[in-house]
Amino acid sequence: MTKNNRTTSIRTASGRRLAGVGLAMAALVAPTVALASPAAAQPATAHCGTSTGDTATSSWTSHAEMAKELRLLASQRSDVLDVTRIGTSNRGREIWAARTGTGPKVVLVTSEIHGNEKTGTEAVLSLLRSMTAPTPEAERLRSEVTLVAVPKMNPDAAELDRRGNDRTWAEVVADFPQLAGARPAWNYYTRAQGGDDYAARPGFDVNRDYHPNLDYVPQAKDFPGSSAGPGWYVNPESQAVRDLYKSLKAEFGAVDSYVDLHHQGPCYLDENGEAQVTMSLSGKFVDVENHQEYNRGYRLDYSKQLTLAAFDKLSAYGRSPFGSLTLYPQDIDLPGTGLGSFALNGSGTVLFEVRGQTQSWGAKQRGQLVKTVEHGLTGIIEAVGSGAAQQIDPDRYDEIPETAR
Repeated sequence: MTKNNRTTSIRTASGRRLAGVGLAMAALVAPTVALASPAAAQPATAHCGTSTGDTATSSWTSHAEMAKELRLLASQRSDVLDVTRIGTSNRGREIWAARTGTGPKVVLVTSEIHGNEKTGTEAVLSLLRSMTAPTPEAERLRSEVTLVAVPKMNPDAAELDRRGNDRTWAEVVADFPQLAGARPAWNYYTRAQGGDDYAARPGFDVNRDYHPNLDYVPQAKDFPGSSAGPGWYVNPESQAVRDLYKSLKAEFGAVDSYVDLHHQGPCYLDENGEAQVTMSLSGKFVDVENHQEYNRGYRLDYSKQLTLAAFDKLSAYGRSPFGSLTLYPQDIDLPGTGLGSFALNGSGTVLFEVRGQTQSWGAKQRGQLVKTVEHGLTGIIEAVGSGAAQQIDPDRYDEIPETAR
């Protein structure tokens, strides 16, 4: 653990401190969503290029606003919710986690590891409001699962509204002197990308900084690495989530499920070329045969079952924007992602890829997209809690429509 990851807590009235889950701002989520067809819901124009477009940054919850909302919810529901600082970003912003439930199965959720992918943060706060509510349904879910969420886990990138964090290679070497003389990591951004000038403020794609060996110590011989290999935990943001994951494993014996909330391009079509894709899903992130030295109980079928739990929940809404779902490309092998690393450690893992980052999509269809994420997460939590996930036929996974790319 680096100096950035000293842990503090917002404690409950009883003095308990729990290990963490996150959220986002429910007040900004539209309360109702029209069940129009995907075509009808599609705006007339979409920015499908790579340059900066309608970011609509003010429409999304800032880091300071999120902290305020977390504190408020923790004070309102102190009997069932704990909020904890699990670390700080490279620029000193708190990385918050929130936790609710006492069930034996842990569902860990992270959002905004890429700072221009913001719907997940909003959806998690809305989910926590419903999960901590004094209702029979929420009480049942809390008795079945322990929900732990880390919203806006890359706050420096979120405040800059860009993919990468705000950290130089020189700062990495200062924290890890054994890397002096090593070539910078392959995922270190120093040039313009996605409309952002990393030459002025370099940073890393934190979602390539994970390693399946949760105790890995960076070594110069492992740099610059590649997308086909593990990462290094050289960034405080990935270290914070890694340390949280390890603490949950120590407490529960395993982290049952891990869901990471992302965005993709705004203009993908389904496999028939007819409908705009609202969200893509995936339960596969590594080719396990390439990483057997790190295999600690890889469960691809369970990841497929969890993916189908989200898919089925959303498909139940019928022909609506929630139903325009596809399978994320399966020809990927990314052990340096949180999903890949935690899958190799035995967790069921699911990727959500909502349409459009802020530079290409702004806040268009904001309410619909946030609710899509929230409903999908609810489907997974319900299936994990009841045990229904393990009754789903994993072979149905291959029947999810593919994306036309």
